[in-house]
Amino acid sequence: MVALSLDPVRTPAFDTIAVRRIGSEDINAALRDALDDFRSKRGDLIFAGLIYPFVGLAAAWLALGNDILPLLFPVAAGISLLGPLAATGFYELARRREAGLEAGWRHFFDIAKNPARDSIAVVGTILIALFGAWLVAAVLIYTAFMGTADPASPGAFLSALFGTANGWAMMIVGNLVGLGFAILAFAISAISLPMLVDRDVGAGPAMRASIEAVRRNPMVMTRWGLTIAVLLVVGSLPFFLGLAVVLPVLGYATWHLYTRVVDREALAAV
Repeated sequence: MVALSLDPVRTPAFDTIAVRRIGSEDINAALRDALDDFRSKRGDLIFAGLIYPFVGLAAAWLALGNDILPLLFPVAAGISLLGPLAATGFYELARRREAGLEAGWRHFFDIAKNPARDSIAVVGTILIALFGAWLVAAVLIYTAFMGTADPASPGAFLSALFGTANGWAMMIVGNLVGLGFAILAFAISAISLPMLVDRDVGAGPAMRASIEAVRRNPMVMTRWGLTIAVLLVVGSLPFFLGLAVVLPVLGYATWHLYTRVVDREALAAV
């Protein structure tokens, strides 16, 4: 294992939240532990993993049903900003299994009784706001490059997208702006939500600790962010159904990564 060092994050609510330096092996170990969690409960919890795909399918249907085909990709991509919030139930299940407690499907919803539910709601609201801001930005970018007229057909849209200079410019700008939203969402939620499931430190301290974890481990957390992105893309095929497996695994892995990034003994002693 990579040697770990602690660096306290000062917050008004908690004197110290100790954030560790981690290595690539910690990501590998978190994924291995996540697969163990999934295998132990896959029969009970496969339904929970379908929540996220249904959200994705509903968003895609909304986009197509309202003749806003150009927003289909931004909607599908932007839903990943809400992934950490959708996975809070899996953080609770991983916590219970770690503690030797029963972790059946009904415990997925215990998050509603968590003492930190208000703090979790604050972080979730911020992620939802980022998702909404991204959609507004996507509309503005599309309008700036492609105009306000709706495409005559999916074929016409694809031709304009890939066959014109404006289409390519829009994709480049859109992806860069989307990357900015993704980095911001990842920084504030990488470990904040599992931390709040574990202990009610407050939304502000949890998000600051998450940002500090990313700052202290830029390469490792970049690899973790890319791992999440790749798995979400793979899980989205076909028709988001693969996310029934990917989302639980990523949720469990995020919990286990949190336990490696944060000194929980110091956290519990506060």
